[in-house]
Amino acid sequence: MTQSSMPELARKPSAGFDLKLWGPFLALAGLIVLGTLVNPVFLSPANLANVLTRTAFTGIIAVGATFVITTGGIDLSVGSLAAFTAGVMIVVMNALVGPMGAGMGAGWPVVLVGMLAAVGLGLVAGLVNGLLVTKGRIEAFIVTLGTMGIFRSLVTYLADGGTLSLNSGMRAVYRPVYYGGLFGIPTPVLVFAAVALIGAVILYRTRFGRYCAAIGSNDEVARYSAIDVDRVRLLAFVLQGLCVAIAVILYVPRLGSASATTGVLWELEAIAAVIIGGTMLKGGHGRIWGTVVGAVMLTLIDNILNLTGAISVYLNGAIQGAIIIVAVLLQRGTASKR
Repeated sequence: MTQSSMPELARKPSAGFDLKLWGPFLALAGLIVLGTLVNPVFLSPANLANVLTRTAFTGIIAVGATFVITTGGIDLSVGSLAAFTAGVMIVVMNALVGPMGAGMGAGWPVVLVGMLAAVGLGLVAGLVNGLLVTKGRIEAFIVTLGTMGIFRSLVTYLADGGTLSLNSGMRAVYRPVYYGGLFGIPTPVLVFAAVALIGAVILYRTRFGRYCAAIGSNDEVARYSAIDVDRVRLLAFVLQGLCVAIAVILYVPRLGSASATTGVLWELEAIAAVIIGGTMLKGGHGRIWGTVVGAVMLTLIDNILNLTGAISVYLNGAIQGAIIIVAVLLQRGTASKR
């Protein structure tokens, strides 16, 4: 076998500067410098805590999306699933306050049941998406595009076209999950860090993580290597659903409500964070820490725009879309030079 015919993964990596690896971190550093120059309030502890807390929701979802995209798939339903899960949580907790109130009142047992409902729904939704992709042999884009509409319609139905609001007593009990913290660090940030750490261990240190990359590189070769491709892809979607549930558990106490507009563009932000972080959109290579940096960068861009007022906040979605396009173009440009 000649050297030119050897698989790319078998070639010795170059010792030069890896722009794809360090590029997101350099861009993050540049944004921090820019934010500092634009407004001195940028580096205030309150502003940085706000940025990281807002990052936590889409960041946690993006960690799950890293696994799906690494396998060569995509999940467009995460924003709608987040809205539906939040609506179900609120309906469940509101329904339980009455019966349980006679003995325990609006307390943590009700919150825990709501959390379990969210986790269960997230796992089932991820399982359904995964089964349709693996057993139904339907493209992930089509499957999740369909379930995106289904989940959004279901939460609209639950809210009867309006807004689902959490019981005021339950809201007071549940608020510390979002507004509380440990050693001055907000709870959502701590959970985001824990999810990212666990995700990194799974992706980099386990057989499942290696299988995700192998399937994304070439699923046929992975099958010949005795990898259960369908099982790995199914678990990736289930993991994505779990991450959505965790994000929703942190999000509901923030506003105590859910509607058809909850989670709008979260799928765009999650995908953007993954691609900016260096994960290949076509699959085969994932970077959890790059995803974390990408999620923080998107929130920083939004924060800097708000501090300057130079561009309308209504254009944030357009900016995120442009970032995705540029990131994919850079990936293709880097791949063509190899």
